[in-house]
Amino acid sequence: MVSTQDDELNHIREQRRIALQKQLETQAAKQADAEVKAHEAQRISQGLDAAMKKLLSPEARSRLSAISMATPERAEIIKQSIVQLHGQGKLTPLMTDEQLKQLLQSQSKSRRSASIRRI
Repeated sequence: MVSTQDDELNHIREQRRIALQKQLETQAAKQADAEVKAHEAQRISQGLDAAMKKLLSPEARSRLSAISMATPERAEIIKQSIVQLHGQGKLTPLMTDEQLKQLLQSQSKSRRSASIRRI
């Protein structure tokens, strides 16, 4: 009777040990995936920053960095757009601040077209 209880207890302990081991393995795999994704995102961001140094004038870079501080997501979209335009040949080698303003204006949602009707 005592040996049966010991066997059951050992069996339960072994099952718990296996479950904990599987849980640790999945957590380690998730953490490794997250690190790889973060490293890839950082590499892409560094590539975009290097491209901006080549493609933008100092004034335009300053404006883009100000946008980046306010809304980082929008700044990333703008950077990707600039790289796309350069790849298509639609961008001069050094984008000026005025050209960047025009690009920003074309990408921003038009607030002037909205009208309010009062009843």
